[in-house]
Amino acid sequence: MKLTKNYIDSIINTALSEDINYLDVTTDYLIPQGHTSNAYYIAKDTGVLCGIDIAKRVFEIVGGDVEFETLIQDGTKVNKGDIIAKMNGNTATLLKGERTALNILQHMSGIATATNICVELVQGTNAQITDTRKTLPGLRALQKYAVTVGGGKNHRYNLSDGAMLKDNHIDAYGGITPAVQALRKKIGHMVKIEVEVRTIDELKEALSAGADVIMLDNMSCEQMAECVQLVHGRAKLEASGNITAENIRKVAETGVDIISLGALTHSVKCFDISMRIDTIK
Repeated sequence: MKLTKNYIDSIINTALSEDINYLDVTTDYLIPQGHTSNAYYIAKDTGVLCGIDIAKRVFEIVGGDVEFETLIQDGTKVNKGDIIAKMNGNTATLLKGERTALNILQHMSGIATATNICVELVQGTNAQITDTRKTLPGLRALQKYAVTVGGGKNHRYNLSDGAMLKDNHIDAYGGITPAVQALRKKIGHMVKIEVEVRTIDELKEALSAGADVIMLDNMSCEQMAECVQLVHGRAKLEASGNITAENIRKVAETGVDIISLGALTHSVKCFDISMRIDTIK
């Protein structure tokens, strides 16, 4: 997965507009024109780095005149105390871009780290770790990119990517079978249909109706294992709901194909990184 320059620049410009209205009172009144500094990023925790090129781009947009040396690339595991990047250049640019760059870098690295933990916990099973659409407005592509950097896969990007019949769709239309049949008549041959089910009976109906993917919503591990046996490879099975680091291995061992976690993006803990000024000339 690659992020386009236009998208990245749009996110950065929006963030900078929030952070600097028309003046940085501290920096603009304190730092003389022409001041230069050395600075560096240091990891304050252990995890997976993500977003370093975006952090670099922040300094290019906010003022330029900064040399940015990347020492650790996206997808690399870092340890507490590792130096991630070094910068040299205009002090005002470094100070004005510091918070925006770190906000993005820490958030994306937090997602990559959380994803990687889950991926490692299910290693050796059939399950793939995916995200959901529970993303922060305007940041979906950044967050989904971070999931892939952490070793996970992406679910739908948006509502145009595939048909997903959740409980409210099914309740509003009048049942699983009529809803699947109605969709099959209208969608193209490239579009898959996923159906959310809450019981074994609903699973059987979704399978008979021809669902391509069936989401097992908030089921126990015992129920999920039974679903795997019943489906026997005739549809992809996705586990979702109340899945944590503590129970994810047990969920994976039921034999499901996919484990989707909204927590990877909607409530992830930021990865702790600091920027430190080394010397001022």
